[in-house]
Amino acid sequence: MKKIILAVSILMQIPTYSLANDSTGYVGTGGVSYLKNAHVAMQSENLFISKKLIKVDYLYKNLSSKDVTETVLFPLPRIDNFFEADFAHTEALLKSFKIIVDGKNIQPEMHVRTFIQRNEKSPLIDTTDVFKQCGFSQTDMLNPWMRNNDDYSYFVDKLKQCKQPQIQKILANFKKDDEIPWSSQVIYSWKQTFKANALTKIQHQYQPLVGGSVALYPDEYNQNFCMDTQFKQGLKKARAENSPFNALSYILTTGANWAKPIENFKLTIERDKNELVSFCWNGKVEKISPTQFEMTKRNFVPKQDLDIIFVRVK
Repeated sequence: MKKIILAVSILMQIPTYSLANDSTGYVGTGGVSYLKNAHVAMQSENLFISKKLIKVDYLYKNLSSKDVTETVLFPLPRIDNFFEADFAHTEALLKSFKIIVDGKNIQPEMHVRTFIQRNEKSPLIDTTDVFKQCGFSQTDMLNPWMRNNDDYSYFVDKLKQCKQPQIQKILANFKKDDEIPWSSQVIYSWKQTFKANALTKIQHQYQPLVGGSVALYPDEYNQNFCMDTQFKQGLKKARAENSPFNALSYILTTGANWAKPIENFKLTIERDKNELVSFCWNGKVEKISPTQFEMTKRNFVPKQDLDIIFVRVK
């Protein structure tokens, strides 16, 4: 029995903040997703989120009497090759990314894809094969992540000099001096067998991509982060209404794609000692230490994602 499952850990790009030039965007990070398979259920998910580490422990059960072998895909977000709109720690994320299955490290295969999109209203064009035909190496295609070459003109010139018909057709939509906005996506993959009537433990961890800005405007961000009265009072008491902040997003809703609801779900969010934290959560939030908050659910079907803000206080 073979299908393809999609393990979405940093799946979609959240709109970047445009408060100031030194603002950085943040991308949604998510858990393992699945393309609706009636045979594999998520028995438990233990999720830990901080600015330095995201770690998830899953326990899956194959409900059938046959082994289920899948190709697992773990896509990271698209990152623009435009360094003034920087995403923090892109290189660190790749270096820190780990997958552990039943106690053994898995070395996934890396696939690098490139895209060109003229603007937000234009279609997103997959240019992976075109880039390769134009002589782009994997190192070149990884540049938005690894930042090996900060010479933007190098890539533009390489594209404009390429005689491949498809790239010339794409470039015909740009003026002579226009920048060519291209992006790069990393997708990891590996084969995974869920043994018949057995449990499989999968863990992944990485350093998240964290954005933020030099100044907070609570009214503008209230809807994203559910800043309640207590949080706002904390900001006021610390005179931190316009303090620097960090933010990250985690995609929970992919966890609804398994055979059953998540039987046991636990979420722990950690902040630094000199920070206030706010996020949206439908249920009880328990403070288990000076810096950690814990939430649990039984038979959990996630219906919304997490946006978390960390505000520095004096």
